[in-house]
Amino acid sequence: METSTLVFLILRMFGALALLVFGMKQMSETLQKMAGPQLRHILGRMTTNRFTGLLTGVMVTAAVQSSTATTVMTVSFVNAELLSLAQAISVIMGANIGTTLTAWIMSAGFSFNITDLVWPAFVIALILIYRKRNKNVGDFLFGIAFMFLGLGTLRQTGIDMNLGEQPAVLNFFSSFDPNSFSTTILFLLIGGILTMSVQSSAAVMAITMILCSSGVLPIYQGIALVMGENIGTTVTSNLAALTASTQARRAALAHMFFNLFGVCWILTILHPFIDFVCGTVGYDVTMTRASVDHETFLANAAKLSVVLAAFHTCFNVANTFLLIWFIPQIERLVCAVIKDKTVEEGQEEPGAVRLQYINAGLVQTPEIAVLQAQKEVGVFAKQIQDLFGDVRMLFVLTDEKEFNQAYKRVEDGEDHSDRTELEIARFLEQVSDEHLSDETKAKIRQMLRQISEIESIGDACYNLARTMERMRTSKDKLNEGQINDVKHMMRLADEALTQMNRVMNNHSDISDSSELKVTRRIEHEINSLRDRLKANNISAINEREYNYATGTTFTDLVCECEKLGDYVVNVVEARYGK
Repeated sequence: METSTLVFLILRMFGALALLVFGMKQMSETLQKMAGPQLRHILGRMTTNRFTGLLTGVMVTAAVQSSTATTVMTVSFVNAELLSLAQAISVIMGANIGTTLTAWIMSAGFSFNITDLVWPAFVIALILIYRKRNKNVGDFLFGIAFMFLGLGTLRQTGIDMNLGEQPAVLNFFSSFDPNSFSTTILFLLIGGILTMSVQSSAAVMAITMILCSSGVLPIYQGIALVMGENIGTTVTSNLAALTASTQARRAALAHMFFNLFGVCWILTILHPFIDFVCGTVGYDVTMTRASVDHETFLANAAKLSVVLAAFHTCFNVANTFLLIWFIPQIERLVCAVIKDKTVEEGQEEPGAVRLQYINAGLVQTPEIAVLQAQKEVGVFAKQIQDLFGDVRMLFVLTDEKEFNQAYKRVEDGEDHSDRTELEIARFLEQVSDEHLSDETKAKIRQMLRQISEIESIGDACYNLARTMERMRTSKDKLNEGQINDVKHMMRLADEALTQMNRVMNNHSDISDSSELKVTRRIEHEINSLRDRLKANNISAINEREYNYATGTTFTDLVCECEKLGDYVVNVVEARYGK
C-alpha cells in the first residue's frame, strides 16, 4: 500500500472516530436535556434498595448511552446528599451493565454496512430542527446519524486498510504470545491508558473491533483491551470527584474498585470464560490463518465484534451478580480508604469559601447540577439567617470586647455572603453554557435572582451592624421604648427569614400559594409596624422626647429591617418563579 493512501486511510479512521464520539455525545446530551427532570426523579426515587438501584443504573445508562454520564450524575447526587453511598454503589453497578448496550450497537455497525441508512436520518433531523417544537428530537437524530456514520466509515476504513494482509501489522501482533499472562496484562494496560487518554471507551472499543474483525488482533488480546477500557473509564468519575465531598469521592472509588475487582477475578479464568463466550456466539477459537482458506478465516474473524460485545455484557453481568451482595462491605472499604475530613479551626485558608454541594468538576451532567445548586442556595439562605442572629445579639451587647467580637463576625459574614454569591453564580453560569432544557434554564434564572436577593439581606445585616456600632460610640442613646420597638421589628424580620428557609428547603418546584401568603403576611406586618414607628418617631421628636439624631438612628434601624423583609419576599417569589 502506498504511503499517501495509508496516510489518507489513517486520517479517515481518526475522522470516523471523531464522528462516532461526537454522535454519542450529541445523542447523550440531547437525551439528558429532554429527560433531565425525569432522570432526576428516577435516580432520586428508584433507589430504595440495591436491586432497584441496580435496575435504575441499567435503565438510565441504556437511555442516555453513557455510563460516564450516569456515574458522574450519581456522584453528583451523593455530593448533594440526595443518594446514600450504598444506593450510589448499586446505581454504578447497573451503569456498568447498561453501558454494554453501546458495544452491541457498535457490533451491529461492524456486522453490516449501515451508512446508507443515515442519510435519510440527516434530512429528517434537519427538518425537525427547523421546526422549533421538535428541535430536541432533531438533535437526537443528528447524534444517532453521526454515530452510525462514524461506525460505518470505521468499518469501511478497516476493510480498505486490509490490515489482515499487511505483513508489518501481522508480524507485530504475532510477536506476542496469546497464551502468555504477561501479554494479557500488557494489553490490559494499553486499553486502560488509551481510554484514560481519549476519555472515551467507545472510541477504544471501535479500534479494538476494527483490529479483531480484520483478523489482525487475536481475541485474547482484544478481550484484554476491553478489560483495560473498563478500568480506564473509571478515571472520569474519580477526576470529577476530586474536589467533591468525601461521600462523592467514595462513590467514585467504589466504581473503580468494582471494575478492578472484576478484572482481577476474571483473569483467573480468562481463557475458559472467553472460550465459553466464543462458543455461545459461534466463533471458532482454534481456527488460524494457516489452517483454512482466506475467506473462511475472515468470515470467522468477522464474528469477533459480536464476541467482544458478548464478553463485555457477560463480564459486567457476572461481576455485578458477584458483588451486589457485598455492597455494605464495599461501602466500609471505601470509607476506610477515604476518611472523613476534619478541618481544625484556623486551618482553612483565610477568605476561602467552602461550598457544600457544588463544585465545577461535576458539571458534566448539567441537568443534575441544578439540584446541587438549589441545595447550595438553601445553605446560603440558612447562613444569612445565622448572620442576622449575630446582628440581633449585637443589639443587646453592652460589653465592649464582646461587641467588637460580634461586630467582626457580622463583618466577616457579610464578606462571606458576597463571595458565596459569586461562587454560586459562577457555577450556574458554567452550567448554563451546557445543553439545557427550557425548564432548567428557567430554574437557573430563578436561582441567580435568589442569590442576589439573599446577598442583599447580608448587606442589610451589615448596615444594621454599622448603625449599631455608630450608635454605641454616640452620646445619643435609644430609650427603652425605642429598644423594645427595634426588638419587635427584628423578631418579625427573623420570622420572615425562618419562613424563607422553610420555602428554600422545600424541594417541590410547584408554587405553593399558602407559603407565599404567609411570607406576604409577615411582610405586611413589618410594613405596618415600620409606618407606625416612623409616625411615632416624628411625634416624639416634635415633643422633645429625644433629639433628631437619636430619631434618625432609630429610623435607620427600623427601615433597614423593613428592607430586609422586602428582600425575603423577593427570594420566596423567585423560588416559585413569580
